[in-house]
Amino acid sequence: MPARAELIDAVVARIPPWQGCAVAVEPLPGGMTNESYRVTVGERRYVVRLAVDDPALLGVDRENERHNTEIAAGLGIGPRVVAHIAELGALVVEFTEGRSLTAAELRRPGMPVRLARTLKALHGGPRFHRPFDMFRLIDDYLGTLDRLDAPLPPRYRERLPTLRRVERALRARPWPAAPCHNDLVAENVIDEGQTLRLVDWEYSGNGDPAFELGSACRELEYDDGTAALLLSQYAGVDSPVALARLHLFGVVADAGWTLWASIQAARARLDLDFAAYGARRWARTEAALDAPDLSAWLDASARMV
Repeated sequence: MPARAELIDAVVARIPPWQGCAVAVEPLPGGMTNESYRVTVGERRYVVRLAVDDPALLGVDRENERHNTEIAAGLGIGPRVVAHIAELGALVVEFTEGRSLTAAELRRPGMPVRLARTLKALHGGPRFHRPFDMFRLIDDYLGTLDRLDAPLPPRYRERLPTLRRVERALRARPWPAAPCHNDLVAENVIDEGQTLRLVDWEYSGNGDPAFELGSACRELEYDDGTAALLLSQYAGVDSPVALARLHLFGVVADAGWTLWASIQAARARLDLDFAAYGARRWARTEAALDAPDLSAWLDASARMV
């Protein structure tokens, strides 16, 4: 495989409007699946994302990502796609101007309301390319870990019957599928002043919006009051029953991304401690599965109308 500098040069050479322009490249920090670079061409800035490993092992379809990013851009929520160069594993988008946020900032007063506004616009937009279902992704990840002969987190298979109970409860009264981002870590939320915009659409797809909301609450460590505020601003109602659904989907998100981390720990070339990341998420999952509230959440979710 060519060196990273050679790959960036190859990407630049494939974009005609960049030819003959002064081009400056600098690596962007963060990212747990790709390497990203900010490329300044004249006075305009772009992001070039390069796949480090086989994205299919993680359930990532780059064509799906490109398609969905373009839809999000049309809604004013995602960055404009400049190029998708599949043979180089590269996606080029316009740099999203604004400030990358932290989870603490997204818990501040007013931020849950703004996030709800962005998600409502996204979920009401055109359909995405493919479906997204974390339960099916968990099954796929388990199969991948078996093929890699990689270890599962302690007691994971013992916990599967409880996760299946959660699945049955959530599928009893699903919300209508909508286009969702599905990976709302704080670093993927950019504050451009008027709108909270979203970047990195790798896991986007049509799915249950309650997963989007519940996963966001989990990622951003929203307490019950903040989660209830996000839900009420999104749905226009205060519903303890719907809030239970968000709690359950937050647990499902942790269980799924735990396996994602196990795959990354087994084969990723990025210099990150995926094992520690997965262990933290699995500890949080187990605590939720053992919590007294779990039965109440299951009963409430099954009663959703």
